[in-house]
Amino acid sequence: MGLTQGALFRHFPNKDAILQAVMEWVTNQLLSRVEKAAKKASSPLAAIEAMFMAHVEFAIQHPGVPRILFGELQHAEQTMPKRLAQSLIRRYGEQLNRLIEEGKACGELDDKLDAEASATLFIGIIQGLVMQSLLAGEVGLIRRDAPRVFAIYQRGIRSA
Repeated sequence: MGLTQGALFRHFPNKDAILQAVMEWVTNQLLSRVEKAAKKASSPLAAIEAMFMAHVEFAIQHPGVPRILFGELQHAEQTMPKRLAQSLIRRYGEQLNRLIEEGKACGELDDKLDAEASATLFIGIIQGLVMQSLLAGEVGLIRRDAPRVFAIYQRGIRSA
């Protein structure tokens, strides 16, 4: 980044403050992107797909974010970045739950669908795609695999 360690710590008192700033930025950027994508959609299911693809694009554009998150989540203790990541997932899940309930109400999604489990699966699918791309060392795999994987998810939640 072209900064010395000393210059970095003139702006942040310690490593936790840096991680906190990163997590706040990630939360704001990611939630803003998925909300914007969802608002443009014509139906709840289209909004869910738009959120999925917006999240995938965010992960592709910022491949360092998952590395930081996965590294931070390995700590057994409850750290500030870990709490912020949990808050991000909770807020994201709440937005997904609302869309799923709207989809059930309008008949687009299976009315017996467990909204909370569906939101957990949605987030887990993205995490799995990201992890596989990191293991392969090729972030572009996410873009290739995301539409096919979402199609399977969609078949599972759509009404019959």
